[in-house]
Amino acid sequence: MRDVHTPARQRGEASSKNLVTLAVVALLAVLVGIFFLPNSKKMSDTEAEAQAIAERLQPVGTVEVKVASGGGAPRAGEEVYKAVCAACHAAGALGAPKFGDAAAWGPRIKTGYEALLTSALKGKNSMPAQGGGDTSDLEIGRAVVYMANAGGAKFDEPKAPAEAAK
Repeated sequence: MRDVHTPARQRGEASSKNLVTLAVVALLAVLVGIFFLPNSKKMSDTEAEAQAIAERLQPVGTVEVKVASGGGAPRAGEEVYKAVCAACHAAGALGAPKFGDAAAWGPRIKTGYEALLTSALKGKNSMPAQGGGDTSDLEIGRAVVYMANAGGAKFDEPKAPAEAAK
């Protein structure tokens, strides 16, 4: 009786082998599809990475070059004081001599106009340098005279180069 059943077993074993082979081929096809074909999730990850890289490569700052305005007349000392100097000198902040305080301005006035102007242009202690900003050296000089005269000095207001030539 064994001989009768042997061919059937061989047929069953053969079909089992075919089934296993088919399963392995199908699994390989799925894996190839997952790893080698473009995937929308992988594309969006790539786009997100590209955007993140672009953001990291943005410049830290920018440079703005202003065109010198030569059309207007230099501002008066009081105007410059109100626009630039009053933030500290009106209240006496950070050790700045308070506007109109003769006791605070006295020792500074004794050093002379040129020393005060140099301090204003180049900076001193907590006061930042004012030279080279939006105000001209002449305008800073006028503001220095305005503040010092309010503190008891008798400095003459500096003249514009065209006015001084007259």
